[in-house]
Amino acid sequence: MPIYYACCGQCGFCFAPEVMTWSLDEFSARIYNDEYAWVDPDYVEARPLGNAKNLQAMFGALPSFRHLDYGGGNGTLASVLRESGWNAVSYDPFVNRDTPLDQLGKFDLITAFEVFEHVPDVQQLMADLRALLAPNGVVLFTTLLTDGNIRPRERLSWWYASPRNGHISLFSKKSLAVLSQACGFNFGSFSAGFHVFFSAVPEWAAHLIRKA
Repeated sequence: MPIYYACCGQCGFCFAPEVMTWSLDEFSARIYNDEYAWVDPDYVEARPLGNAKNLQAMFGALPSFRHLDYGGGNGTLASVLRESGWNAVSYDPFVNRDTPLDQLGKFDLITAFEVFEHVPDVQQLMADLRALLAPNGVVLFTTLLTDGNIRPRERLSWWYASPRNGHISLFSKKSLAVLSQACGFNFGSFSAGFHVFFSAVPEWAAHLIRKA
């Protein structure tokens, strides 16, 4: 079935209106089914293992903070980090449907690797992150920016705009800045794909955030 995107002329946020109305069961049936690993083979193991290695390089083997991997899928990233001594938990709205957010507690570090582009309700995502983040906590997330990749009145050919992969929300740098401001966060980007939300800079993350 053809999926079309709409794009905000003010901030550059692009989204797939039809998909935004799907239920979790519809997402599971149409996108996150048994064939999903065919279109995103790194999802199962390679990506979480790589992200775990990167986090350990950033913060060391035994950090003192609580960590939540939001949108963690099968939980591989959090599991690998726990084995190395991290206090890490995984939560995924599609996987952990019966887990109330208020049972998870607060976290000093929340990661959301390749999550934002999959979310149909961005405002709900931000509300979840705000509810789960401890005071002076940090959200590290990855999503590729549309800047230079999507242009008004041009046919959409960017590989990242892929409904079959579940990429239904596509962000420009301006749209992330607008979103963060509306939710009371500061925003920074380390690259076109790696970003941070924070309110204040905790000592354990100062070495990283000053690069954003």
